[in-house]
Amino acid sequence: MIGIIGGTGIYEQKNAEEIRKEVVKTPYGDEPEIKIVSFEGKEVAFLPRHGKSHNVPPHKINYRANIFALKEIGVNRIMTMNSVGSINESFATGDVVIPTDFLDFTKGRESTFYDDKVVHTDFSRPYCPEIRNALIKAADTKAKVFPMGVYACTQGPRFETPAEIKMIKTLGGDIVGMTGVPEVVLAREMEMCYGSLCIVANFASGIKEDRLTATEVTDIVKKNEEMLGEIIMRAVKGIPDTRECECGKALSGAMV
Repeated sequence: MIGIIGGTGIYEQKNAEEIRKEVVKTPYGDEPEIKIVSFEGKEVAFLPRHGKSHNVPPHKINYRANIFALKEIGVNRIMTMNSVGSINESFATGDVVIPTDFLDFTKGRESTFYDDKVVHTDFSRPYCPEIRNALIKAADTKAKVFPMGVYACTQGPRFETPAEIKMIKTLGGDIVGMTGVPEVVLAREMEMCYGSLCIVANFASGIKEDRLTATEVTDIVKKNEEMLGEIIMRAVKGIPDTRECECGKALSGAMV
């Protein structure tokens, strides 16, 4: 099964027939509600990252519960939608970036399933190449697409300072967001494929804007919701039926 983590516009697909909803009990407190639909002969599981009412801030999301719940119902591939700020001035608002790597500037988040044993998971290729390829091909005719980029994840919920963005840019960051980590890490620990579709919603602090507002970010995302939903569902159709990547073997040799 394929899992989609993202916003409302992605869930409301005209060609997707709802099969059921599942509320999954997890060892991590929360019980995420997941909507299962049938699309092009494939079952797709939709999970709202910020909750059904979009009321859970990035630093309070129960990432472990979400990933565990998807794995529990049979998901082995995850595609996500993330709104990001542009640090690389080549990326303008409305552009799509498919990241290849990430920088983690979060703090205090529960970022592993392995607190009781030593597990060193390989992240030489942080994002699944099969998911990335499907997203790139699906987005090619819908938006201006950048098939490479480094995603920097900050703690939030505030926006970053100009000095922080300058630091991230110096370290190689191209885009900045608040939700990509530890999602990508937890998916790898569950041996699940993971890829991200990033929509540039603003320029990061100090790049071009004098002041950032949440309103401008949500306005850009809403304006592009239909396009993002089409890209995601086209990518669902383009994913190979069998996994040939190494994601399913992520724990091989990782445990000490």
